[in-house]
Amino acid sequence: MDIDTRNRLISGFLAVVIIGLAWLLYDSIVSPYQQVLDQREVTDQVRHRMTVVRDALVEHQRRNSAFPESLDDLVEWLKTDEDMATVGDSLFAFRPPATYDPDSIPYSPRTGNRFVYALNDTLRPNIYLLEDPDSDDAIGSLERTTLLNATNWN
Repeated sequence: MDIDTRNRLISGFLAVVIIGLAWLLYDSIVSPYQQVLDQREVTDQVRHRMTVVRDALVEHQRRNSAFPESLDDLVEWLKTDEDMATVGDSLFAFRPPATYDPDSIPYSPRTGNRFVYALNDTLRPNIYLLEDPDSDDAIGSLERTTLLNATNWN
């Protein structure tokens, strides 16, 4: 084998190695960033679902002068109340790809776990706490009336 052939083979091999290493470098930068973007999207979906629950709780309180005792009571009210059954999908818009379904309201899009809801009806006005079991996100407070309907992520 002459020296020109050997140099071409070595150059071709090194070109393949360089392209492979460039791909590995690109992938090591883009893949973790894509995971961060995916996590942010899921967090946004969970927060949006929590605001939908908050809006439903506020609507229940506005129409019935009290917050529901549990999320099951809220879902039952959304399904059985005549007005809510007809206009619920326009009042409580879900982020795509999810669609309005009263049965899915109390569940987190992240893991499917149920939101944690607690009602404090010993204070006036009544206050509640709605928490995501998979993160620190919450709406409201059980002690401070000034945090009624307030999110903790803003």
